[in-house]
Amino acid sequence: MAKINEHYLKLKSSYLFSEIARRIREFTAAHPDARIIRLGIGDVTQPLPPAVIKALHEAVDEMARAETFRGYGPEPGYEFLTALIAKHDYGSRGVNVSPDEIIVSDGSKSDSGNIQEIFAADATVALTDPVYPVYMDSNVMAGRTGAADERGRYAGVTYLPCTAENHFEPPLPDRPVDMVYLCFPNNPTGAVMRKPVLKKWVDWARQNGAVILYDAAYEAYIRDRDIPHSIYEVEGAREVAIEFRSYSKSAGFTGTRCAFTVVPKDVTGRTAGGERVALNGLWLRRQSTKFNSVPYIIQKGAAAVYTDEGQAQVRALVDFYMENARIIRSGLQATGLSVYGGENAPYIWLKTPPGLSSWDFFDKLLNEAHVVGTPGAGFGPAGEGYFRLTAFGSRAQTEEAIARIKTRLSR
Repeated sequence: MAKINEHYLKLKSSYLFSEIARRIREFTAAHPDARIIRLGIGDVTQPLPPAVIKALHEAVDEMARAETFRGYGPEPGYEFLTALIAKHDYGSRGVNVSPDEIIVSDGSKSDSGNIQEIFAADATVALTDPVYPVYMDSNVMAGRTGAADERGRYAGVTYLPCTAENHFEPPLPDRPVDMVYLCFPNNPTGAVMRKPVLKKWVDWARQNGAVILYDAAYEAYIRDRDIPHSIYEVEGAREVAIEFRSYSKSAGFTGTRCAFTVVPKDVTGRTAGGERVALNGLWLRRQSTKFNSVPYIIQKGAAAVYTDEGQAQVRALVDFYMENARIIRSGLQATGLSVYGGENAPYIWLKTPPGLSSWDFFDKLLNEAHVVGTPGAGFGPAGEGYFRLTAFGSRAQTEEAIARIKTRLSR
């Protein structure tokens, strides 16, 4: 009999979005005529930018001719894309990142879940609470966390609670840890981290020999010029930070799949014997072994994001979703709810009405307003009593959803 990886049995009973899907299925079966509006999972609704579509068509035509056909591509990604990333995403902000420190992938979800493989099995982990579930679950699967208690907390994890009381700013760990996951602009709270606070984290990591795993998938939504778009805007971050970026929410690539991770050659870990090892080579080896890179056609589409037309079209997409965020935020505030986020991020985080848990509020919105959001409890213990809505719906859906919610909550 084949033995299983028993760490999987330590996972909570259902992945957050699977449980949401189950409840929607049951509701739909009982109410087949109900028209549900989904503002839960952060999937985009607007089409790809025209510049990207044009580049995809051109790349398909290239694949139809023997003289321009491409087979396996370079594992880190084509240099035509990594050079553009280095120039536009980093060089334009005064940040030095070289193309060979950038490794293209099919998504920041994949990368943020897989990155833990290059660290020791007994490496200690700190996570913000609430947190994007992939960070937690991938470490549970790897055996770093122990079993969850009745509250859903894992003994082997250092939790960094982020609540309204501390302005959703995670405290520094109160014990030694090897890896800490930070996501800003934050999913799910919509909070941002200003440069002095981010510098505090970089200084802490340098002093304590820790690595920051920094998810910047939503940096395109930052409106405030004083908020850094990359952790590498902070001096010393190249020594201690790995950064994840994605085209999913900026250019609409949720179904097209393209992202990248930056691993500076300066960031290192240690062997059991104390030898320093560059993490760049480890991540490249991991990806080269387990992943064949993103298809040429898709990388050509991503490269089109950096054309003048592509940049203007991406800005228009982001502006569209941020107007949705404004509609949601102002509409919810009009009902008297406490609302956070939605100003430098596409997520709106709200306190549930008194007496309602986050799953109670989910059921209330689904059953009474036929609107789907995401219960805060699904993001961790500190998420209980909160609820997330996303700005990625269509304009008509967003306006109607908020109108329905306002009607139901005002009763």
